[in-house]
Amino acid sequence: MTDEQWKLLTAIIRGENDSAATAGFIIDSPWLPGWAGIHTLDYYTSDMHWFHANRLAIETFPDVLFLPGFWSEYGMCTEPSAFGARPVWFLDDLPHADKVISQPGQISDLIEPDCRKDGLLAFVINRLALNESRMADMGHKIRFAIARGPLNVASFLMGTTEFLTMLALDPERTNILLRKISDFCVDWLCYQKECFPSIDGILILDDIVGFIGEPHFKTFAMPYLKQMFSAFDCSVRFFHNDADGRVCAPFLNQIGVNLFNFSHEHALCDMQQWVGTEVTLLGNIPPRDVLANGTPQDIHKSVLQAGRGLGDHNRLVWSCGGGMPPGVSNENIQAFLRAIQSEYLFGD
Repeated sequence: MTDEQWKLLTAIIRGENDSAATAGFIIDSPWLPGWAGIHTLDYYTSDMHWFHANRLAIETFPDVLFLPGFWSEYGMCTEPSAFGARPVWFLDDLPHADKVISQPGQISDLIEPDCRKDGLLAFVINRLALNESRMADMGHKIRFAIARGPLNVASFLMGTTEFLTMLALDPERTNILLRKISDFCVDWLCYQKECFPSIDGILILDDIVGFIGEPHFKTFAMPYLKQMFSAFDCSVRFFHNDADGRVCAPFLNQIGVNLFNFSHEHALCDMQQWVGTEVTLLGNIPPRDVLANGTPQDIHKSVLQAGRGLGDHNRLVWSCGGGMPPGVSNENIQAFLRAIQSEYLFGD
């Protein structure tokens, strides 16, 4: 993101936006390779293809805030790979990480990784280091330290069903696993900041939060998310959970979150009430059924629907309910931009 884009984003988060409606999208490997006309595997393995796809998106839509911006990632495999999960790769599909924990009894023997050496993490850092000067030539800086959340990582290490079963039946082992993951993730976030001092934001992604109730959220998610968002002082503390967001929404401010991307199943006006006045929203039209597969007319209608009943527009970045999905076309992005600019000029 450029200095001006960062200034705009932080102003919106402070509730000081005095410009027209702003659009922002989480973009990464589900959307970028196909949109840029390259294989997904090429995107992961080639700096040239990775940089080209990100640069093309930025140059095609200069008025959009692409978050986190030049995201160095390997699908869901990055953090699990550090714990020994084997990434399985495909030419034109997302990789997946094989499980490493088959029995809860193995958790006590799980060794906390070294984020400087283990798994794919060194590749993440090196890709950014090799391309930092090229980003700078475009006026962009590395702004975010990024990690999958503790429940998300645990679900990949064990399997989602197995992890949620343990969470319900074995709280002691669940906390041991989540503590190991969270300590590692804090170290990983801090190491990113150490490598790139321009970082002034933390992005945590954890959809598994949406699969548990409030008592379990308070016990197994809230303290560890708070620990991660407190890894270092920063201006933007961005949380993504596009599963059910009702359980976490009232507690986001306590956790330290000030920017939230959530499911399109929740209306903006409802989420605004649930999170309170200190959390900025990023959303919120259906990503697949409307932004990817709808017509420009469908998109305009959905934008109007999303804005119904919305009070304060100050703390809002217009987007979809989740990351940019595969198959979103230039035409539909332009239709989205036209809709928010014509219907939601600031103050209207």
